Amino acid sequence: MRTHRRPRSAVPRRRVPRAALTTVLPTVLAAALLAGCAGAGAGGGGGPAGAGEPELGPVAVDPATASIALPMDAYTDTEAEAVRMGRVQEGLVSRCMARYGFTYEGTPAAPPGGAAGEDRHRYLFGLADPAYAAAHGYDKGAGGERRAKPPAPPLSDSAYAVMHGEQRGAGPGGRVPDARTEEEAAGTDSGIEAGGRKVPAGGCGREAYRKLYAPTKDSVDLLFAFGLASEAHDRSKRDSRVVEVLAKWSACMDKTGYTGIKSPYDVVEKLGLADDKGGTKAVAAATADVACKREVNLVGVWAAVEKAYQERLVEEHAETLALYERQRDARFALAASLA
Repeated sequence: MRTHRRPRSAVPRRRVPRAALTTVLPTVLAAALLAGCAGAGAGGGGGPAGAGEPELGPVAVDPATASIALPMDAYTDTEAEAVRMGRVQEGLVSRCMARYGFTYEGTPAAPPGGAAGEDRHRYLFGLADPAYAAAHGYDKGAGGERRAKPPAPPLSDSAYAVMHGEQRGAGPGGRVPDARTEEEAAGTDSGIEAGGRKVPAGGCGREAYRKLYAPTKDSVDLLFAFGLASEAHDRSKRDSRVVEVLAKWSACMDKTGYTGIKSPYDVVEKLGLADDKGGTKAVAAATADVACKREVNLVGVWAAVEKAYQERLVEEHAETLALYERQRDARFALAASLA
C-alpha cells in the first residue's frame, strides 16, 4: 500500500511511544468469550422459541480439549494468525502516523505459544487437563515467562490528536466524529488538522482498524463470528443435557469435600483461590475438579452440545458467514501484501 509523506523539512519527525488503540484485536476475542462464561449458571431453555434442543452427534469420552473441533473455529483466527494481523495493524498505524511526521513505535507482538497456545478450547468448559491441574492448579500462566511492559511515556498533544482523532482533554460533552467503514470515513471530517493535513476520523488507530476490518459498507462486523460462538455457548449452558451433567459434576465435587459449587467457572471464587491459583489448596481443588469432570464426562457431553448449537447457528447465518469468510480471506491477502 502506498502512503504519502511530507518532506522532513516541512514536518519535523518525532518519535511516538506505543499508545493504546481504540480497536478490538482478534486476540481479545477468546478472552472475552471466556470472561462471559464466568457469570453463567444453568437454567431452562436451549434456544429460540420453538426450536427445541438439537440432536447430538457422537459424544466423545473425556476428550482432550485440543482435539475438540467446533464449527465456529473455521471463522476464528488461530493464535499465529491473530499475532500476524496484530503486527499488520500496527504497521498500518505506523504508516498513518508517518503521514503527519511522527514515528510510531509499536511493541513487537509475542510469538505464538506453540501447541498449547493453539488449544482453542483449553478452558472453554473450565480446567480439563489432569496433568496441568496436578502441577499448576488454576494458574493459567504457569510455565510461561511473564514480563511486565514498561509504562509508555505520554504522547504529545499533537501526536495524541493524530492517534485518536480528538484533542487531548476533550470532555464528554461532544461526540467525536468517527466512521464505521473506510467508505464512510472518506466523507467524514474529523475537524482536526496536523501539519496542514486532515486527521482521519477516529485518528490513525481507527484508520488502521477500518483498513483491515471494515473497508466497505458491506463489511461484516469483526465480532460477528465471536458473537455467534458466544450465543451458542450461552444456549448450551441452558440445555438439559448440560444442566444434567453439571449437576452430576457438582454432586461429585460435594463428595470430595467441595460443597455448593454449581459451575466449573465458580470454583476459584467460591474457594477463595484468586490470590494463590497455583498453591497447594488450588492444586488439590483443581485435581478434584478435573477428576469429577472425567468421571461424569462433562467435557465430552458439553462439547457435543456446544457443537450442535454452533451447527444450528451456522446454518441460520450461512449467508452472512460466507460473506465474512470471503472478507477474512481478503484481509489475509491484504496483510500478505503489506508484509
